[in-house]
Amino acid sequence: MKIVVATDAWGQTNGVVFAYQRIAEPLREFGAELGFVTPEGFRSAPLPTYPGIRLAFASAGAVGRRVEAHGATHVHIATEGPIGWAARRYCLSRGLPFTTSYHTRFPEYAAARLPIPLGLSYAYLRRFHAPAERILVPTFSMKQELERRGFANVALWTRGVDHGLFRPRETSALDLPRPILLNVGRVAVEKNLEAFLSLDLPGSKVVVGDGPARGRLEAAYPQAHFLGEKFGAELAEIFASADVFVFPSRTDTFGVVLIEALASGLPVAAYPVTGPLDVIADSGAGALDEDLRRACLAAMEISRERARARSLEFTWRESARQFVEHVGAAREPAAIPRASVP
Repeated sequence: MKIVVATDAWGQTNGVVFAYQRIAEPLREFGAELGFVTPEGFRSAPLPTYPGIRLAFASAGAVGRRVEAHGATHVHIATEGPIGWAARRYCLSRGLPFTTSYHTRFPEYAAARLPIPLGLSYAYLRRFHAPAERILVPTFSMKQELERRGFANVALWTRGVDHGLFRPRETSALDLPRPILLNVGRVAVEKNLEAFLSLDLPGSKVVVGDGPARGRLEAAYPQAHFLGEKFGAELAEIFASADVFVFPSRTDTFGVVLIEALASGLPVAAYPVTGPLDVIADSGAGALDEDLRRACLAAMEISRERARARSLEFTWRESARQFVEHVGAAREPAAIPRASVP
């Protein structure tokens, strides 16, 4: 099985890119191989209000030729941007079944920046996903929410974590007054970081990541420590050096950083919303509360062992198994046609 993933998100630090990169290797165990159609090689322009993300100018014909060149047996559309729409047009014009993913709560992200009604944004997304054989979402609560909003054929595709890289250990990567409260992720308005940074809490607040809101937040909260983007072993050391992971976002569909924190032995403090509700559930590995300060204080009392134990339920092998099962269940054409869309 050769699955081609059409995605507007590439060359960026975010959960969409990371998920596909991490399942590529374990998918081979299930007889599947990933190929990608990305914005690389197309003309592009920066996304308004978020120049770190570029939108490609891609026709259905150009995207179709790339799909064909991969020798695809299945097409999976990961994002609802220009590449995603071009891949959708290509598949529909050829009568090819395809699956999609719902990674990002674009209606809420857009509403945080512009006066766009949620109902209008969700209507746009329903139209995009309606022809898909299956719409893959990372949590059960996200599945329920989309179904309430009129989406059909929604299926669960969860995420994993590298337990060898992210693990409890003795480290002094963060030499700061304790307790150390950590957030890792994109520094942007939809992440709601001010809800964390404005809290009256003991110890030190640390933010790892970059994004369009970083300069403003650094100026507004000079007592917080902004470390910029970190990766790999350096990021894992920072996780292991902290005491609590604070996740103030109300708009994420999952939050891979949540299970990276748990794997590192960090209890989670978050709002009781999609993502934290599913990752923490009734495990006792975190504290979920509409009062985020109260959640942070409660999380300080949770053991690192309990956090680590919960993370062991999330693996990239299981994520890959779910992905290939859902994508493989789509009606498979005899072959992706070689003729290109005009």
